[in-house]
Amino acid sequence: MTDTVFNAKAFCRDLPLQPGVYRMLNAKGEVIYVGKAVSLRKRVSSYFQKSNLAPRTQLMVSQVSGIETTVTRSEAEALLLENNLIKSLKPRYNILFRDDKSYPYVILSGHEFPRLGFYRGALDKTHQYFGPYPNAGIVRESIQLLQKIFRLRTCEDSVFSNRTRPCLLYQIKRCSGPCIHRISPQEYQADVNNAELFLQGKQTEVMEVINAKMQQASERMEYEQAALLRDQIQALRRIREKQFVDSGKALDADVVACVLSPDGSGKACVNLAMIRGGRHLGDKSFFPQNADDYSAANVVEAFLAQHYLNRSAPPLIILGEKIEREALQQLLTEQCGHKITIQLNPIGEKRVWLNMAIENAQLALKQMMSRHASQEKRLQALQQELQMPGIQRIECFDISHTLGEATVASCVVYDNFAMRNNEYRRYNIDGITPGDDYAAMREALSRRYQKVVSGEGQLPDLILIDGGKGQVTAAQEALQELGISDANLLGVAKGEERKPGLEQLISPLFEKPLQLPSEHAALHLIQQIRDEAHRFAIQGHRGRRAKARTSSSLENIEGIGAKRRQQLLGRFGGLKGVLTASIEELQQTEGISRKLAEKIYKELH
Repeated sequence: MTDTVFNAKAFCRDLPLQPGVYRMLNAKGEVIYVGKAVSLRKRVSSYFQKSNLAPRTQLMVSQVSGIETTVTRSEAEALLLENNLIKSLKPRYNILFRDDKSYPYVILSGHEFPRLGFYRGALDKTHQYFGPYPNAGIVRESIQLLQKIFRLRTCEDSVFSNRTRPCLLYQIKRCSGPCIHRISPQEYQADVNNAELFLQGKQTEVMEVINAKMQQASERMEYEQAALLRDQIQALRRIREKQFVDSGKALDADVVACVLSPDGSGKACVNLAMIRGGRHLGDKSFFPQNADDYSAANVVEAFLAQHYLNRSAPPLIILGEKIEREALQQLLTEQCGHKITIQLNPIGEKRVWLNMAIENAQLALKQMMSRHASQEKRLQALQQELQMPGIQRIECFDISHTLGEATVASCVVYDNFAMRNNEYRRYNIDGITPGDDYAAMREALSRRYQKVVSGEGQLPDLILIDGGKGQVTAAQEALQELGISDANLLGVAKGEERKPGLEQLISPLFEKPLQLPSEHAALHLIQQIRDEAHRFAIQGHRGRRAKARTSSSLENIEGIGAKRRQQLLGRFGGLKGVLTASIEELQQTEGISRKLAEKIYKELH
């Protein structure tokens, strides 16, 4: 808290002309904006000297009660510090992009018989990685295609090294069976080499190699092998025909396009298209927060800095907006260990890629704004129906268990017209009578809102309870014990025959349950949030139950201690593998006699 009026003129006069980062603080001492500057004095002074500032910037400046600065050695170093601070502090006047998880890759392991698989995380030089891909679905689709064409193994090492008979994938011709020596190391490596070429975007070269092998097999009158190779060529040809972007050049690039909403609402969309090996792997759209009054170039600059810092980047990044790129190029080059070029206003084929990214950004923004308008309409309908005009943030609770086993409570969050996945929470419920949903609900709300009482977090505008009068009463008791008396509670009880559209809404404020028409917009919003809480609770319950049963099913067998249990699970890749193993296969595990193998088999079947 600052005690004196901030004298901007005197403060700026003492600032250095060196590069650095500045942090603007409000009266509460909160950082409301972080920026970088080639010259701290010139940049910070400009906020208090200009009269033509954008309305949003004027509002920000009017709230400034103090400024902190950090001098850096270069503009590139200032850029790095600026974005690390933006990610950690999330100031309200900075453009913010969601910090996604690391992107997924296709991996070819470094084993004698390499494994084809999905990978996310730090890269290891002993394996080969292809990507990154914009989402997990595209990776899994690519793996399925590669399995179909090249029949590479996808099983984990623990399963691969302990198989004695072919698996289902071998039977349906999705694996060549290297685990049981149905293919030689040389033949398998040839398939691996072709898969590598395919992933590098060299489909034509792969087809030429396979075509030569097909001709040789045909000349040797090995017609079955020739037919298999012919099918591979046909599958590759179909894939190549579907590929929109395929330049024939093994080029790696990212294409970044930005569009702003035409209605002036401040909404923006950045579309990132990934080109690897000359192939378009897919694209992903990002919707920044706090983008009001910013230009498309400002949004793109913020995206590049926040997205690529501390993450690998391809050698070429193609943009449609003019930005200051020198410092960013220098920083990314140093970070990635190879030269990074940021290209503006591309021509030829690269212009086609950029136009495609712009079209995808426009489409994604249009769809997002349509969803936003629909959600806004639903929320307004709920506010009117409940006579609670201030409802913005809603939290919903649900309980899931199987006959009282592995009880899990879920809490999902709806705020700013969307579900907020990163704020979801689950609570494992123990120490209650199995199957007591009321006690479970009391504990869930107590654990959720005791932090609010201690000054952390915030109380939502509405608390939804998946349940009837009993669950709502239990929730009310939990809040009263915490000293919370101003919370709005609403129960969602299933209607007759548990049919959607017949739900009854129960609240301590209502004399009798409220039933809305099945087509009512407010009911649709309640159903959306309630169903998400139900899904999240079931997912948590199933995971907890599976974990408990995995350990207990082997623990209950006499003669199976921790060491033997670990050996069995490791050898067969988990409980599922143990369940499908024969007595002879179980007996091959170290420390498992014939008699004990028979006992294990009998107990598990």
